[in-house]
Amino acid sequence: MTDVVMDPDKFVTVGKFLEPVNAQMAKGMLESAGIECFLQGENANSLLALAFRARLLVHKQDEEAARQLLGDEGDALTEEERDELGMVDDER
Repeated sequence: MTDVVMDPDKFVTVGKFLEPVNAQMAKGMLESAGIECFLQGENANSLLALAFRARLLVHKQDEEAARQLLGDEGDALTEEERDELGMVDDER
């Protein structure tokens, strides 16, 4: 088994999610399209969702394709999530 060394400069965030289920669904969508991706902060998010968001990362060269597939789902928060965070319209 080979160890993968991840260089943070070679990955970009294409989505942030409060709900772990939404993060997993977005990850599955990208993987089914053949885009390698991983979630960062997924476990912290499930323990303390309001303090952490799970981040969905892809290789830089896959960023555009990933964003097209995710559309608004990548950084969009549901109304419920906005209410939980106490966000106002200017912060969206």
